[in-house]
Amino acid sequence: MNASFKKQLSQLYNEVNQEIYSTGVSKQKIDVVENRIVIFAQTKRSPLISALGRRYPELTLSVDGALATEYKHSLKERIEEQFGLTVTAIFKDYDAVSQHACTVIYVKESLDTSHK
Repeated sequence: MNASFKKQLSQLYNEVNQEIYSTGVSKQKIDVVENRIVIFAQTKRSPLISALGRRYPELTLSVDGALATEYKHSLKERIEEQFGLTVTAIFKDYDAVSQHACTVIYVKESLDTSHK
């Protein structure tokens, strides 16, 4: 896998994170195998969500879900536009306690040969 592809993807992932959650990523590790991209990241929880969570924990769950959906939609569009890939699915989860996130991106193309 081309190091430039991973660097560009890392920057894109951080940009989308800043746009949706108003906070950047402090650490990232990107693994690419065939048509799968797995991104492990550490990031702080959005201050707005943290503020809501103190008094409205049930609302926080709804907001988390809505933001995750927006995040995946934006990330999909930007990956397809920037890299010319066809994203078939994105899965994302975030653990607020450890502040770790995992994002799995499936693309139609094989990345082992298309970005060397």
